[in-house]
Amino acid sequence: MIDITKNLATAPRRTKASVIRELLKITNKPGVISFAGGLPDPEHFPYDFVAESVKEIMAKKGKVALQYGPTDGLPELKEEFIKFLEKHEGITAKPENLIVTTASQQALDMVGRLFIDASDPVLVEMPSYMGGLQVFKSYGADFVGVKMEDDGICTEELEEKLVWLRSQDEHYKFVYLVPDFQNPSGVTLSQEKRKKVIELSEKYDVAIIEDSPYRQIRFEGTAPDMLYRLDQKTRKTNNIISLFTFSKTFAPGLRLGVILAHPQIIRKMEILKQSLDLCTSSLNQLIAADFLRTGYFEKHIEVVKKTYKLKKETMVAALEKYMPEGVTWTRPEGGLFLWVRLPEGMSADEMFADALKENVAYVIGSAFHCDGSGKNTMRLNFSYPTPEDIDEGIKRLATAVKKRMVAAK
Repeated sequence: MIDITKNLATAPRRTKASVIRELLKITNKPGVISFAGGLPDPEHFPYDFVAESVKEIMAKKGKVALQYGPTDGLPELKEEFIKFLEKHEGITAKPENLIVTTASQQALDMVGRLFIDASDPVLVEMPSYMGGLQVFKSYGADFVGVKMEDDGICTEELEEKLVWLRSQDEHYKFVYLVPDFQNPSGVTLSQEKRKKVIELSEKYDVAIIEDSPYRQIRFEGTAPDMLYRLDQKTRKTNNIISLFTFSKTFAPGLRLGVILAHPQIIRKMEILKQSLDLCTSSLNQLIAADFLRTGYFEKHIEVVKKTYKLKKETMVAALEKYMPEGVTWTRPEGGLFLWVRLPEGMSADEMFADALKENVAYVIGSAFHCDGSGKNTMRLNFSYPTPEDIDEGIKRLATAVKKRMVAAK
């Protein structure tokens, strides 16, 4: 038998297991309250809607639903998504601006395939979405981390890094951002910083990947413009590539995403997708088209927002109640996550085993840092556990924190 580890191609040799997926194997044991996953609340999946939609689709469009579809996506879903963009984001798009993907993780993979050659610098937030880091690394990216602030990526440091890369004649390709309720920090990029990011994109001729899984789950405050929308209104660089998913606003099991970009980019991605999976599920696309066309999206997202707002408030209240002095956390206005920072010198990596002994789990913050820093941080998910489990889980987590603080004295 061949030695598979010796014979693997370069990309799989570079690909490391997802820390979250590996943690879930450990934390899915009875009795453990897990804040580790990024799972939507299954109690609010629109089961009845999907059942009725499938029934109607099979009666009227069964031959389309069960057949191969066009690589770039069914016109029924594209038409409804264009209306969605206009209504909710003020974005004008045409079918040639869109490609439907098998969830946003495929979209990230296509971004990596399209832009990254081995050793290309890619600019990312610190912390940044682990799934993006994982796929970009598999294509050989060299990460250039830029620190995060309370209102998003530090644009001054971003420009410094772009200046430095240009001076080194480095072939940098794109800046990867999660602007709304960022995974993992929960932070939202401010309007002023969004304008600056677009300005830098034009000045340094660099693409901006706007990963937007959580934007519609805003339960407080006012939404800044999408980067794509701002670019349309002002500079018209066509440098913005926006990624959407139905996983957080509908159901992750459908595995549906959409990329919005200049037609030239979409065409290249269509050619890539032909070699990946030919096309995304036609049935699932028709279900999603119904979801948008019937107005059920608006009804469903209100339920989701109300539920997650309560859960976030429950988690913040529990942190305030149980956590010792010196521990801080973000207060997101939407999304699924908040970010906890332990005192300098404490390691959330080392404390993970202690937390498991208390039957509670989280994701270590260092996994979201491209340079392995952030060891005193952790990501907590509030969308999946019940309010009762949130309170009890934070109580258990605080016990682990207090024990480690005592041991460190």
